[in-house]
Amino acid sequence: MPREVNIRIAGTGGQGVIKAGLVLAEAFALEGKNVVQTQSYGPEARGGASRADIIVSDDEIDFPGLRRVDYLLVLHDSAYRKYYPQVDGETHVIYDSSLVNARRGLGFPFTETSIREFGTPLFANMIAIGALTAMLGLQPEKVEVVIQKRMRKAEENVKAFRIGFEMGRRVTKPKVVSHVVKPYILS
Repeated sequence: MPREVNIRIAGTGGQGVIKAGLVLAEAFALEGKNVVQTQSYGPEARGGASRADIIVSDDEIDFPGLRRVDYLLVLHDSAYRKYYPQVDGETHVIYDSSLVNARRGLGFPFTETSIREFGTPLFANMIAIGALTAMLGLQPEKVEVVIQKRMRKAEENVKAFRIGFEMGRRVTKPKVVSHVVKPYILS
């Protein structure tokens, strides 16, 4: 039976967590995968807890909630504190080293890079999705198609995604396992 992959993207309102989850889910669907995407966010327009959960499988998905977290992508320290206790030793933790003080995982300066490249932190979510895409082995062209179709400022968002993809590609060497790519950190 093909393996199911469970992804949680977490941050705070205003970081584009929900949009990032929708983009990633649609890109997996374009690859022919079965996908369920759910989201949760606080009532605050900015600053409240926000998360997007994505389940990807070659088979039918019979339950819309995460049973476990295979990949946790965290964009804010408060989200790390909230969701890190729910992971296990098998979970791949990826975090924004600009904003998260993590105990373990792979940190990337998503926000710092966004500010340096674009003069604003607004593109950190697409940089993060780029890094995660490289680690998951998802075809980057599929993500770019979704970004161009669904996002305002598509050109900048595609550029941000490509920057993140290169970040993720530099630190991982994908190995295909049951139709799902698992990253191994290069020494």
